[in-house]
Amino acid sequence: MISDIKKEEIKKEAKFLLYRFSKQLEKVKLKAKKIKSEDEGTREESSDTHQNPDFKLRMFQNAPNKSQDFILAEKKRW
Repeated sequence: MISDIKKEEIKKEAKFLLYRFSKQLEKVKLKAKKIKSEDEGTREESSDTHQNPDFKLRMFQNAPNKSQDFILAEKKRW
């Protein structure tokens, strides 16, 4: 069993540690979070002349979720 004196020492030490930690956190500089627009998740089609002509067709045949000319994929789940 912990004595009352020891409990008070632990409380004081915990408060001191929290105080020091909060002072260190005040020094941290945070960057503003950039908000993505809807179009930021898409890419322009490449005009590479060495592309296989039926590559896009095969990709869309293999994609389980698609909408018009886009492949729908989950973000950050894996």
